[in-house]
Amino acid sequence: MGKQEDFVLRALEERDVRFVRLWFTDVLGFLKSVAVAPAELEGAFAEGIGFDGSAIEGFARVQESDMLAKPDPATFQILPWRDQGPATARMFCDIVMPDGSPSYADPRFVLKRTLSRAAEKGFTFYTHPEIEFYLFKDRPTDGVPPVPVDSSGYFDHTAQSMGADFRREAITYLEAMGISVEFSHHEGGPGQQEIDLRYADALSTADNIMTFRTVIREVALSQDIWASFMPKPLTEHPGSGMHTHVSLFEGDTNAFYQAGAEYGLSATGRQFIAGLMRHAPEISVVTNQWVNSYKRMAAGGEAPSYVSWGHNNRSAMVRVPMYKPAKGQSTRIELRTLDAACNPYLAFAAVLAAGMKGIEEAYELPREAEDDVWALTDRERHSLGIDPLPTNLSEAIKVAESSELLAETLGEHVFDYFLRNKRAEWAEYRLQVTAFERDRMLPVI
Repeated sequence: MGKQEDFVLRALEERDVRFVRLWFTDVLGFLKSVAVAPAELEGAFAEGIGFDGSAIEGFARVQESDMLAKPDPATFQILPWRDQGPATARMFCDIVMPDGSPSYADPRFVLKRTLSRAAEKGFTFYTHPEIEFYLFKDRPTDGVPPVPVDSSGYFDHTAQSMGADFRREAITYLEAMGISVEFSHHEGGPGQQEIDLRYADALSTADNIMTFRTVIREVALSQDIWASFMPKPLTEHPGSGMHTHVSLFEGDTNAFYQAGAEYGLSATGRQFIAGLMRHAPEISVVTNQWVNSYKRMAAGGEAPSYVSWGHNNRSAMVRVPMYKPAKGQSTRIELRTLDAACNPYLAFAAVLAAGMKGIEEAYELPREAEDDVWALTDRERHSLGIDPLPTNLSEAIKVAESSELLAETLGEHVFDYFLRNKRAEWAEYRLQVTAFERDRMLPVI
């Protein structure tokens, strides 16, 4: 065993850890967990923990069900909310086949494979997500609209605010687990919060997002409220996005920065944006994977529905933040399509693959959108070459089906399963009779 494995085994004894939860993620982005005793962990490092892959969404067919979860010792952390009794720790796992080869269905491996391809070109991919979510007073009940915990708005500082107390406790837990938080504040909707994680490499960020969701839900339950990352839970209020700042580094040098260039943005940065723009419609099914995701995007505001980029333009799909001459290393772009409910491993893999395609094939960056894209007419947008993103999950599926980029990035198994699941979700959604239809039509038809 290596130094990291030895460190974990010593920490188990020193911290009196009695349970170790091994975490991994299914294809749809739901967290899975199996608990092992500390005595089993040395064997788990060497050989993995066996499980039935056919029982996990999208992992394997029955005839090829045996899989192994191998813990990544670099992700070892004590769970801070388990303060009663013996300590509990967690580690993320890589999923492998019985012969030790990576599982083609493991979302974490999909991202690692894409990161490796970028590394072959000399690039490291960094991400910084701004994660929005809602806090509601009660658990969800069928047919009953959720009630936010407060009526505050954007950046409001409200005396004895439940949101402020919630954010303080959640951030304390996150930082206890080694997850650095940069900002936190009340968002625009009642009960809506935002917590921004500090820049990290994309794999660490994806692990941190999965941990973040768990921490937020645990803190909410401890306070007898309900946290939701649903993209658009309330018709009349903003949806929850995950605006993500991204950059590429070559060693210690920011590949997106060029002194003297417009906005400080290098040719590499411009080509990366061009790649995102050209392939945005086909990766939309991954960055916005739920039928509800497109309700957020249809509402306008800070949720983009059109393929565009702009300098400091918050109506654009890709925003180039204000350039600070003394901070060239912080040059980055902000992708505003991702929502808070996507599978971060698959979403980051798709975003990186699209941007790298732009670099590899030297895509030309289209004209910058200088106006409020939402305020333009369809004819004006067409004349400016601003195309729409998919308007619903069905459109996103159809575009993705013919995407060579997405198929190559996800791999055949994940690509086929993911789209099959999304088709089933859309088919079920189409059958639903909504409250809107009943309220609008029953009284008059």
